[in-house]
Amino acid sequence: MIQLYFFILLPIIIASISYLFKTKYNKLLILISQLILFVCSVINFTYIKSNSPITSIIGNYKAGVGIALKADIISSVFVMLTIFLFTCMIIYNFRKHYMNNLFLFLFLILQGLINGIFLSMDLFNLYVLIEVSTIVVSILIMFKKDSRSIYDGMLYLLINIVAMTFFLIGTGYIYKIFGSLDITIIQDRMVKVTDIKSLILPYSLIITAISLKSAVMPLFSWLPRAHGTHSSPSIVSAILSGLYVKCGVYLFFRIQDMFSPAFDTSTIFLIMGFLTAVVGFIFALSQIDIKLILSYHTISQIGLIIFGLSLNNTYSYWGSIYHIINHAIFKSVLFLTAGIIIEEYETRDIRQIRGVFKRMPFVSIFTFMAILGITGAPFFNGSISKYLIQKGSYSGLLDYGLILINLGTILSFVKYLSMFKGSYDGKKYSPSFNQKIAISLLGTLCFLGGILGIRLIKFLFNVNLHITVDGYFIKSLLYIVSIIIGLLFYRFLYKKIKLFSNIREINLTFNQICLTITIYFSIILTTMLILQKCNYI
Repeated sequence: MIQLYFFILLPIIIASISYLFKTKYNKLLILISQLILFVCSVINFTYIKSNSPITSIIGNYKAGVGIALKADIISSVFVMLTIFLFTCMIIYNFRKHYMNNLFLFLFLILQGLINGIFLSMDLFNLYVLIEVSTIVVSILIMFKKDSRSIYDGMLYLLINIVAMTFFLIGTGYIYKIFGSLDITIIQDRMVKVTDIKSLILPYSLIITAISLKSAVMPLFSWLPRAHGTHSSPSIVSAILSGLYVKCGVYLFFRIQDMFSPAFDTSTIFLIMGFLTAVVGFIFALSQIDIKLILSYHTISQIGLIIFGLSLNNTYSYWGSIYHIINHAIFKSVLFLTAGIIIEEYETRDIRQIRGVFKRMPFVSIFTFMAILGITGAPFFNGSISKYLIQKGSYSGLLDYGLILINLGTILSFVKYLSMFKGSYDGKKYSPSFNQKIAISLLGTLCFLGGILGIRLIKFLFNVNLHITVDGYFIKSLLYIVSIIIGLLFYRFLYKKIKLFSNIREINLTFNQICLTITIYFSIILTTMLILQKCNYI
């Protein structure tokens, strides 16, 4: 068993050493340390899977006083996923000129902070980790120092600081009520609260901050700017969209569990998740910038995950957890390959990019695999997680909602695939060897995560789930029908709908986003008070 703080501190220590002692072998030493860290995460995962969750109190204080770190089966899997993805990104970027000591220093610090978010059970510690990681992410967004990236990075920083102020105030209220900041202790004491109304304000404050970190509708305006800013390195976009935004989702279901003994707000977020998914793919359909298409689709997939987590069903819950992993993998592939396409074509406008398949066959093949994953094609990873989410829905109306969400995803990627058509007579482009390793590894996992999906869920989470042949066959037929609808829609209707070009122009300012945060908080608070008065929660 490895001490939990090791996964937080080691990347930061390695980052500091490599920055202070510059050698030509720095990248290689960092890569070796990443592999060692991954092996350690596997050892911890194996121990937890066979025994029980690990809890560590820093400083050997008693529970409730010291900062608590806890690795259960979910957080240990997410730590493995974090280290694995960061390792892939370092391999992918191994030869990039901007991959200097400062960039690696910031990049590895972000890895340690993300591990800390997954392992921490202390609300104030979570606040600190999120705030510091927000600063690091902002610097990474602005790393190439052009005016657009600096604006996007500063906007991201300021908006997240505003949101986390809500989190901090809510944390203060929680400490006043329970006398502890430990999530486990708070959850245990939650059943003893007689005045449920006193919990509504801190819950509304905390969940508002988490909703923004998760990019829940309407608090998503910051995400496309951060993940799709023009000069942001591809591996930064891949980590932010594939992994970092999942920290918000992770905190969402942890906080929901913490408050679950007092009240259940799953219906509220069932609706919010659906709306987020639908608005996300509508905005994605409206874009002409390939990075913005992918960024808005992250919002849509986050909505799907929150929808599944709010169904209060075992199948949907574990389908959503598995979809977090799947999304991290196929969205990483999509951002990495999009970066290559942008560099080669010197444009991000999807209307000006043609003939990608003939020009970049290797890139195209693994992009297709990632697209098959995100759209839920049979035998690919997204099909398993989406099938499980849909299996847990308890009414026909919810089934139709899920079909609509996936249809929206397919429509967007039919548009995305348009740039692969066309002829090209010049020299074919082939990525560097290290880029091929990273892309092919992640792309192959999109396929393996499908054909081995149920076995992987059993292995990772000790959960026995079942897929029926007839149910999966029906889902496969629905996918084929959706593809046909998507092709017909893009061919005959898409260009005639002026709404998309109008939506493309929507771009909220800092003041407007702050107003949106305030309105969202007010709606959540008011809704909770009404439901509590009517004894619905």
